[in-house]
Amino acid sequence: MLIKTLAENTSISKDFGSEHGLSLYIETKKHKILFDVGASDLFLQNARKLGVNIADVDFLVISHGHYDHGGGLKLFLHENSKAKVYLHQQAFEKHYALRSTGKPELIGLDADLKQNSQIVFTSDDYSIDKGVLLFSNITQKEPRPKSNYGLLTEHNGQTTDDTFAHEQNLMVEEDGKTLLVTGCAHNGIINILEHFHTLKGRMPDYVIGGFHLSGRSGGNEDSDTIDRIGKYLMGTKAKFYTCHCTGIEAYKRLKFIMGDSIDYLSAGSEITI
Repeated sequence: MLIKTLAENTSISKDFGSEHGLSLYIETKKHKILFDVGASDLFLQNARKLGVNIADVDFLVISHGHYDHGGGLKLFLHENSKAKVYLHQQAFEKHYALRSTGKPELIGLDADLKQNSQIVFTSDDYSIDKGVLLFSNITQKEPRPKSNYGLLTEHNGQTTDDTFAHEQNLMVEEDGKTLLVTGCAHNGIINILEHFHTLKGRMPDYVIGGFHLSGRSGGNEDSDTIDRIGKYLMGTKAKFYTCHCTGIEAYKRLKFIMGDSIDYLSAGSEITI
């Protein structure tokens, strides 16, 4: 499996742009997959530099209904007229973030795209193809990240704290190995891994994505929590590649605990697993 990071908060060099967002290109023997499209057209710019033709993508997964993961959706649909786009059925609901002014700012997806014929709505466990599964409806064994504070959703006309029912995760199996991809892990990376274990009876071999240990609206996770998460992740025996909303400081602490079991993905990076 080949993974190229098309958009992320940082970049490997000045040759690649960066933004607060995430987009990953995943190529298997059978599929060319795009996971999220960042906040803008940056994913397309970096894709061209990395030799990725967006028109050749077989399908797109949008992890959840926030602009930094789905802001490039309109451009994707313009560039690729054949790929199915998989979103949770609640992804197009209105989502907000409380800013420093105390006022909520709309951070959702472009609702005008909801009726596009390429859109496919998912829920709970959704099989795209053999060895390619989406899952949501995560059981909350552990508290969700504190950095979710200030993230809100509007449902049936009522604005409440977001429960992230609209967040989904991707599982890809190939050659006896399993990759788990998370967008932001708003539901908690431990909860997501426990849910994965319930589904598969084992832990994944590789995990890629943000762990939401820092937030733009709320505070960061405390050191004790990060240490506990790091020790848990080590216990899974998986190899982790993190990025985006994990936060650089939280990543440094995880790296200290986990060593070679975790690395960071910046825009422009390419890995093979």
